[in-house]
Amino acid sequence: MVLESLLNPFVLKQKPWEMFFAGFFHSFIAGFLANLVFPGNAGLIMVFLIVLGSLPTLYVTIRDEELLNLQFKQEWRVLEEHAKVITFLLFLFLGITTALVLLYVFLPEDTVHSLFGLQQEAVQELGKSVTNQVISGQITRGDLFFNIFLNNTRVLFFCVIFSLLYGTGAIFILTWNASTVATAMGGLFKSKIGAVASLVGFSSISAYFGVATFSFFRYMTHGIFEISAYFVAGLAGSILSVALIKHSLRERKAIMDSIYLVMISVGILIFAALVEVYITPIFFPS
Repeated sequence: MVLESLLNPFVLKQKPWEMFFAGFFHSFIAGFLANLVFPGNAGLIMVFLIVLGSLPTLYVTIRDEELLNLQFKQEWRVLEEHAKVITFLLFLFLGITTALVLLYVFLPEDTVHSLFGLQQEAVQELGKSVTNQVISGQITRGDLFFNIFLNNTRVLFFCVIFSLLYGTGAIFILTWNASTVATAMGGLFKSKIGAVASLVGFSSISAYFGVATFSFFRYMTHGIFEISAYFVAGLAGSILSVALIKHSLRERKAIMDSIYLVMISVGILIFAALVEVYITPIFFPS
């Protein structure tokens, strides 16, 4: 295919920022094609096309990561190489999210509803659930931390399972999460910029960029850790999947490597939940 041929998986670990542009352009093209060809189901088709464009590069990368388990005897060397992969996967996620936020903010409202209707419903349901619990006094910060961690752990579990069954299957869940995060960020951006416009007549460019910065960091302060955990877990499942296909599980290194990665991902999720509950509200109040 044309899109993935522009990227060299063997160079990406040295230049991870290139994945930002890969995710950005994949998402832009997927958004316009999905709305043009499948306007009735554009939201899921857009996610599918983004995944389809990313799969070849990810497959080659995951295959190489499994080989590292046999090349390096020290686990820390393997984890060091994995960290490079997680870095360029994070750039991929940021590229996808950035493109989708721009589509959400600048496209006409009808097109936005077509592309992000399902994501808008997911964001609204999550917001209503938390708001109702807070208003009714049924939830404390400790409860909120537990609920967030439990929900994130569920997503992490599916990342492992999807990757184990489909090799790079976790990218579908992560792309869906990227579209949901983009919807939340885009919605917050529009609401804040509307408030600014009513106060200052939208005469200040600095106010515009201030709102954009607020919207980005409001969700990415803790979101970047959550996504990192999901990628680490997805990498664990993918390594096991490739090892099963190549019958290299007898080496046991793939199993131990995956266990270490899952443990690391759970630790990151705990930290992300703490940041979301105790840190993010301080700097970015609702």
